[in-house]
Amino acid sequence: MPTTGVLDEQQVLLSTLPPSRGQTRLALAIVLVLLAAFCATVPFATVPLPYVREFIPAYATAMFVINSITSALLFVQFSLVRSRALLAISGGYLFSTLMTIPWALTFPDLFEQTEIASTTWGLLSTLWHLGFALFVIAYTLLKDNESPTQWLRRSLPFAVLSSAAGVVIVDALVWLVTTTNASMPTTFALFERSYTYWNGLLLLAFLALALLWARRRSVLDLWLMVVMCGLLIELCLIFLVGRRYVVGWYASRVFFLISSTLVLAILLSETAFLYARLARSVMAESREREARLMTMDVLSASIAHEMNQPLASIVTNVDAAARWMGRPAPDLDEVKASLAQIRNSAYRARDLIGSIRAMVKRDGRNRTPLDLNELVREVLALTERELQRGRISVELRLHEHLPPVKADRVQLQQVLINLITNAIEAMRETKQPRVLQVKSALQEPNRVLISVADSGPGIDSAIVDRIFNPLFTTKSNGMGMGLAICRSIIEGHDGRLWAAAAAQSGAVFEFALPADVA
Repeated sequence: MPTTGVLDEQQVLLSTLPPSRGQTRLALAIVLVLLAAFCATVPFATVPLPYVREFIPAYATAMFVINSITSALLFVQFSLVRSRALLAISGGYLFSTLMTIPWALTFPDLFEQTEIASTTWGLLSTLWHLGFALFVIAYTLLKDNESPTQWLRRSLPFAVLSSAAGVVIVDALVWLVTTTNASMPTTFALFERSYTYWNGLLLLAFLALALLWARRRSVLDLWLMVVMCGLLIELCLIFLVGRRYVVGWYASRVFFLISSTLVLAILLSETAFLYARLARSVMAESREREARLMTMDVLSASIAHEMNQPLASIVTNVDAAARWMGRPAPDLDEVKASLAQIRNSAYRARDLIGSIRAMVKRDGRNRTPLDLNELVREVLALTERELQRGRISVELRLHEHLPPVKADRVQLQQVLINLITNAIEAMRETKQPRVLQVKSALQEPNRVLISVADSGPGIDSAIVDRIFNPLFTTKSNGMGMGLAICRSIIEGHDGRLWAAAAAQSGAVFEFALPADVA
C-alpha cells in the first residue's frame, strides 16, 4: 500500500484486491484440512446415528445468518463499483439465504414424515445447490467483462426483489409439481439416487471451481474457491451415503457450514483491514492537505517577513530624504545618500524574491564561493543606521584567514540581517551598555563559524527549544518566521544554527557552514 495519497479502487475492494501469499497459504491449508477430514469420514460415512431434531433448524439458522451477512457484505462492495459480477455473487448469496427458510420448513422429519414432504425437501436441496453454483459461474464469467451500464445504478433493489421473487417462484413450482402429480415423489426419489443426477450436480460444482481457478484475480475469488470446495465435499458425502441420519449425512452439512463460516470470518477480517487502511489513507491525505496549507501559510509569512525589512528601510530613507529636502538649505549629498539606500533596498527586495523562489525550488545554481568576513561587513553597513539609532556599539572579531564557503549570497545576507536585527530589538529596552559582537572563526573539521551576540535580556530557557519553530514569536508585532527561515537556509547549506545564553548577559546565535576546500 502506498504510504501517502488516496488509495485506488484495487486496494480497497475484495473483488479487485490481489491475494497475498499468506492468504493463499491459509486458503490452501483450510482446503487441505477439509479434504483430510473428508477422507477420515469416508470409512465411517454409513455408520447410523440417532436422529437429532435440532440439527436441521440449527444448521439452517446458521446458514441463514452466514449467507445474509456475506450477501450484505458483497452488496456493499457492489454499491461502490456497480459491478455486474458482484451483483451476481451477492444475488447468489441472497438466493441461498432465502432458500434456507423453505428448505428447513419442509424437512421430512421436522413436523411429520410424508412422501410429498421428502420429495419437496429433496427438490429444494437440489435447486439450492444448483442455483448457488450457477450464480458463482455467472460471477466468474462476468468479472473479466465489465462494461458500465446505466441500469446498474438502480439494480440493488432490483437484485433483492429478483432473488426473493425467484425463491417464491421456485417454492411455488416445487409445491405445485409435488402436490398435483401423484407419481412425482416416486419418480424424483429414483432420479435422486441415479448417477445422472449426482454427476450433473458434481459436474456443475466442479465447473464453477475450475472457472474460479482459471480466472482467479482477487481475494474474493480465492475464498469463493474454498466455499466451492466445501460444497463439493458436501455433495460427495451425500452421494456416497445416499440416506439420512448417518455419519456422512451429518458430516457433509458440518463441513460446508465450517467452510462457509471460515470464509465469512476471513472476509469480515479483510473488510475490517481494508477499512482501517482506507481510514489511514484518509487521515494521511488530511495531514498532507494540512501540511500544504501550513506550507502556504509559512511561505506567505516568510515572504511578508523578509520583505518587511527592505520596505521598512525604504520608508526610513524616504523620511530622511524628505527631512533633508525640507531644510532651508537642502543637503543634497544626504538626499543622494538616502536615494542610494532606497535603490539598494529595492534591489535587495528583488533579490529576496528570487532567493525565496530558489529556496522553495531547492535551486543551488546561485551558490558561489563567499567570503563570510566580507559578507558580515556588508550587512553591518546595511544596518548601520539602525545600529546608530539604537546607540549600539559593534565589536568585530573576524578571523583573518577564513576559508570561503559555497553559498547563496542573498540567503546568507538575509540570515545575518535577521540575526543582527533581532539583536538590535533585544537591546532596545536594556539600560546597560548595548554591545553587538560579531565573530568569525574556524571550527573543526573544515567548518566556518559565525557568531552574533547581544547584551540584551537573553532567552528564557523554557522557550529556547521553540524559538526556531515556524510562527512562534515572543514579540507583540512579530510573525515568528525570521529564525525559522534562518535555520531553513542554514540547513539547506548543510550547516547548523543554534542559540545559547551569553557568558554575562544576552543571547548568542551561531551558525556553522562547511568550508569550500575544493
